Amino acid sequence: MNQTQRLDTATCLLMLGLMWLVLQVQLLPALLVGMLVFELIHVISPLIARKLPGKYAKWLAVMLIATLVIGLLVALGMGIVTLIRSDSGGLAMLFDQLAKIIEDSRKVLPPWLNERLPDDAITLQQTVIEWLRSHSADWQLLGKEAGHHLAHILIGMVIGAMVALHDVQTHGNHKPLAQSLLNRITLFALAFKNIVFAQVKISAVNASLTAIYLIVILPLCGVHLPFTKTMIAITFLVGLLPVVGNLMSNTVIVIVSTSHSFVIAMGSLAFLIVIHKLEYFLNARIVGGQIRAHAWELLVAMLLMEATFGLPGIVAAPVYYAYLKSECRAREWV
Repeated sequence: MNQTQRLDTATCLLMLGLMWLVLQVQLLPALLVGMLVFELIHVISPLIARKLPGKYAKWLAVMLIATLVIGLLVALGMGIVTLIRSDSGGLAMLFDQLAKIIEDSRKVLPPWLNERLPDDAITLQQTVIEWLRSHSADWQLLGKEAGHHLAHILIGMVIGAMVALHDVQTHGNHKPLAQSLLNRITLFALAFKNIVFAQVKISAVNASLTAIYLIVILPLCGVHLPFTKTMIAITFLVGLLPVVGNLMSNTVIVIVSTSHSFVIAMGSLAFLIVIHKLEYFLNARIVGGQIRAHAWELLVAMLLMEATFGLPGIVAAPVYYAYLKSECRAREWV
């Protein structure tokens, strides 16, 4: 084994250690947001740099885009929160309504389905509370640690912008260890770009189709469901999680549809099954095509990561798996 191979092995082990540490110390949101800022700057800044003459054109473009991207991401997050809160009371009212819908739906649901539902809203509430307690570590972002994680996210944005700026100012001639580590980071950034940008496209398609169903198709049939804006926002946000997110949003929509009638609930279920099948196709075509992986490979990776790290493991699994597979391809192992 020559020096280059030894350095590559050492930096690969270092990357694996850092990837594990990010999940252990709960820095995954900061990592993902920082990578998102970094990639957005690299995508947009060349377009701006062409319009700015002078020696420092690209540097100025990066500074401008970094400020713009961070501002837009913050504004987008605040806008989504405002949208959800403005829609018939927001998430708290939605969850309360879901419990009431399940309790009232016993009058219209068939017996075989009633047997599988909680007895009443109180039982449902107790079941949800017990589930949240057993998964409390996975939901710290929604609890007392929310401010702590928000600070991490903001710092991650700034770091992503600073790294992008450093990347513009620095040119070649790295030492062997630094070059090897840079190669690992480049592969990880490429894996992130392929997965996240592809998943955003898939989530946007799912949310658009869901919006057409909730805002256009159902009203044409004389059906007006509550919480339409909230359900569309939820569909887009949780749709960023491959496969699992689609199931989560579908469950909410079907339960809300039950508040109108069992027939509408079954119609919603049928429509969402079609969307769910479309997501498998999109995953195979978009995500799988980007990283040369089948849908079942991503599902296995997500299952293992969830069993090991919980909810953050599901989020990290596609990116981590895409990176590991790119490392294997670089060595011609697969």
